[in-house]
Amino acid sequence: MGVSVVHSIYESVCGAQRRRMSSRERLQAVGNVVLRVPSILVLERLYRWDGKEYLDLLGLQDEQLLAKYQSVVCNLFYLGHILSIVALSLPLQRLVKLYVCVLTSALLFTGHHISRYYIEAEIEAEYGGSVFAQSEARNRFLASFAGQLVVCSLCSLLMRSKRLWLFSAHLLPLFARLCAVPFDLLPLVNKFAMAFTALEVLYYLVSNFGVPYDLAKSAYREAVQMIQMYGWLALGMGLWNQLLVPMLFMVFWLVLLSVHIYSYVTSRGQTVIRERLLLVVLTSVAECCGTPYSLLGLTFTVSYLALGVLTMGKFYLQGFQAFANDNVMHRGVTEGATLLLLAVQTGLMELQVLQRAFLLTIILFIVVASTLQSMLEMADPIVLALGASRNRSAWKHFRAISLCLFLFLFPLYMTYSICRFFVLDFWLLIIISSSVLTSLQVACTLFNYLLFVYEELREQPLENLDDIIYCINGVCRMLEFVVAVGVVGYGTVETVMGEWSWLGVGILSVHAYYNVWLRAQHGWRSFLRRREAVGKINSLPPATTMQLHKLQDVCSICYQDMEGAVMTPCGHFFHPKCLRKWLYLQETCPMCHQSLGAGLTPVRPTETPDAHSQGEGNAGESRRLESAMGQGEATLERSTRKVGVDEQSEGCCSKMIHQVCINREGQTNYYFLGIFFIFFLKNFQFFAFNTSESSSLSLSSWMGWGGVRY
Repeated sequence: MGVSVVHSIYESVCGAQRRRMSSRERLQAVGNVVLRVPSILVLERLYRWDGKEYLDLLGLQDEQLLAKYQSVVCNLFYLGHILSIVALSLPLQRLVKLYVCVLTSALLFTGHHISRYYIEAEIEAEYGGSVFAQSEARNRFLASFAGQLVVCSLCSLLMRSKRLWLFSAHLLPLFARLCAVPFDLLPLVNKFAMAFTALEVLYYLVSNFGVPYDLAKSAYREAVQMIQMYGWLALGMGLWNQLLVPMLFMVFWLVLLSVHIYSYVTSRGQTVIRERLLLVVLTSVAECCGTPYSLLGLTFTVSYLALGVLTMGKFYLQGFQAFANDNVMHRGVTEGATLLLLAVQTGLMELQVLQRAFLLTIILFIVVASTLQSMLEMADPIVLALGASRNRSAWKHFRAISLCLFLFLFPLYMTYSICRFFVLDFWLLIIISSSVLTSLQVACTLFNYLLFVYEELREQPLENLDDIIYCINGVCRMLEFVVAVGVVGYGTVETVMGEWSWLGVGILSVHAYYNVWLRAQHGWRSFLRRREAVGKINSLPPATTMQLHKLQDVCSICYQDMEGAVMTPCGHFFHPKCLRKWLYLQETCPMCHQSLGAGLTPVRPTETPDAHSQGEGNAGESRRLESAMGQGEATLERSTRKVGVDEQSEGCCSKMIHQVCINREGQTNYYFLGIFFIFFLKNFQFFAFNTSESSSLSLSSWMGWGGVRY
């Protein structure tokens, strides 16, 4: 009993320590991000800083003096970059110490200003009597003294020093006034206090002069060891994780956006209320992507937004089970990379704010379309597995159908919205094709889901269900292929007739290979495999009633009784439809994995194994049969468990999901590479339009391929 009590106490203490460590790690992560944001803000400001304008404000006429100031400004520019990069790459403990030193210096500077303001107030009052004899003089003294005590206490607390007198030099003017020192000597006392404080700061800097060298030496030694042991990639990943680069740039961009929105609202006043919120946000976002740092911040912000949307979609479908398995491809990386590539290749940073806002609208349209496509890829196997299951939960089916309806309607709404701003032409058709294809794929998923649900509600399996599903998927894939061919054809024409680049040719080649050539090969092979499977099934001899009665076994594919079956050349019996579905995937016997080629001749009925050996063969080969179904079946089973599918459910409807999803398993969606290529082809020549005149835009003319249509 005592041992159990001690063990429970030990577990509670360890759990409390783990919770404290976890909270401490989270606090360190927050501090690691927050303390590094000012460095990026300084780099952002330095990138926008124009030293020539600063020199023009000085109004210098002497050329020699102007040259000296130019040299000073240039040195300050490079020094600011060096200090910002050093502060950005410092370890967290050293960074905290740096901020402590900077804050202490600011407090000492504040103490100096308090003393100076007090001396100026005393000289202006011209009261030479006792400080406590007059109420105004007493109030001035007590206020200044309290402020100096707060400054000294904070400096001592930050520097962790009990020697309070080290930070009390600015109290000398107050003590001098308390001792009735003449007014003309008070500024001298204040200067002495300033000199004493400056000597203290100088002593501290000299005593820590070797710290930067030691830090650089230690960092170089650790970097060399890391490179020698693990390579450059491990070093880069270590710095990436240590600095929390995505979160850092996202916080930086959100701070920058908040500042821009605040300045926009305060400068416009009451006119902001009459403006549309979307216009205000879009203008602020366009202003916050004019530098490489802000563009990276926007990239990581879009990635986190896409990750949040995908996570919400998974949580809506599966609840807390959605966090058990995570897909690396659904983390918002594709959306962020899409925005960054399009922004760089279209020269987004070099444009004016209004032009940048219009171009950013198109880029964000493509990013949202990519996010919806990723959400569909995430939801497709879950919805199909739910339709094929025996789960009767109306809430789960409602969530699946509602999400599919959203993925079907929202891309169409996006297409309608963007067509309202631009005249429909071929260029706009290429842009909106991704959203239309997403709606088309969702419709295909919904049809398959409804077929699975209808098949589960029937007492008998639905005849030719596999053929119906194949026709639905075939129509969808054919339309996708037509769009991919159109993108390649249009890109080829633009490459031959217009401007071209090696990068554009590379993107076009990748798009043509993955979206056209491989897709055509896959579709043609699937068609030939189905045709050959039908031919092989028709060529196999049907099993007689005597053979089935002697066998007394079930089909090894669907585990159902065999009222009718065909016999393979190797002597095994299967349902014709089950064997045909198997032959769609591979051309071997499900039991012995012998090739079912045309050269093999069927065995005679007298050579048929007896029922006992056939039953043992079916039982012994069941595990090998399940493993031979491939990775797609395993993926199906995992998806089925997520929505509560009974693994031992009868019927072969669950086998259909592999047929539906096989075209998407193991393949990367390269459709958006074609969209990238269209943007890479042209340098955007924007027009300056007059907002007072109503104009109807065509996207081609806006991209610089024609005039504006009035």
